[in-house]
Amino acid sequence: MNLLALSLNRSITKAKIANLLDIKLNRGIENGYYGYNEKLHIVLVPFGVLAIIADDKKTILKALETLNIFIKDEDNVTQDYAIRIDDNLSTSFFITNEEIVLKEISALNFNVIALAVAQSVGLEKYEKKLDILFAKSRDIIELTHKFISISRGHIMKFAKHLVLTRHDMVGNLLLLDKPNILWDNEEAEHLYNSLAKILELHDRHEVALSKLSQIQEDVVLVMDIINHKRSEFLEWIIIILIFIEIVMGIFQMLK
Repeated sequence: MNLLALSLNRSITKAKIANLLDIKLNRGIENGYYGYNEKLHIVLVPFGVLAIIADDKKTILKALETLNIFIKDEDNVTQDYAIRIDDNLSTSFFITNEEIVLKEISALNFNVIALAVAQSVGLEKYEKKLDILFAKSRDIIELTHKFISISRGHIMKFAKHLVLTRHDMVGNLLLLDKPNILWDNEEAEHLYNSLAKILELHDRHEVALSKLSQIQEDVVLVMDIINHKRSEFLEWIIIILIFIEIVMGIFQMLK
């Protein structure tokens, strides 16, 4: 079996998925939706990632084509994982970097696996976004040393974008809190934690937040520089006005 998770460039409703793929979607874990038929298992998570599990990748690609989704789109982030069912497995699951081996097919296990891989996809999308923001912040810092005026409104807009990005990362990816269903199922919790470790979810999340904090510090520095330059400019205007007033006073006295 294969699992493919990809980020969605546009929102898609569970009703559209149900109609086009003939799959009824019910509430899954962490406000996501889960459904299946003879060929497909579908998981739609709330942060814009769709995960599909099928016997082969061709079936997955056909389902995506039916939904008018193409993984070759430039902005799409995708990750896939091989899933194998082994009845003779001594434990309930076994995970490597290449595949996930399950003792038996379970809707809960598929939900947990899809959530973990979807979080990895969502995190990768934010990582790429942060790389762009990091480059922009460097360009802004470079401009402060040149004779180019930087709009305070532009900087404030950039800062607002950073705050919203941080809010979305913490709130949407659900990496800071354990999924509620795992509190009552030790086996599912172990599966999720094992996947999170393999995919380095928490380490990558911390690195992304650290990079975001660095960009925010850069913005604060740029704002301080702009404010200092503005204050210095106003001071020079006051000095020039005082000088003009003195010259005019001397001129009046001589006259």
